[in-house]
Amino acid sequence: MRIINALTLLLVIIGGLNWGLVGLFDFDLVTALLGNGAEETATSSAAARIVYILVAISAVYQIVPLSRLLSSRGATYGTTTY
Repeated sequence: MRIINALTLLLVIIGGLNWGLVGLFDFDLVTALLGNGAEETATSSAAARIVYILVAISAVYQIVPLSRLLSSRGATYGTTTY
């Protein structure tokens, strides 16, 4: 399970950095590395689409550890009175 968690976290980081490059410089690193699909349809190559799908699945997978982290912190901080 730790390997899957590390792999999905890495893919989410790659996706975030790619979106940062798109937002800042209008440069899609994944498409630049893996190529465009048919130019007339303006779609990504099959390899780039697979990377995008894996990044999306990884983001969904990372929701579970995040919710566990938030619930454990809520249980810890929820008992404190201010």
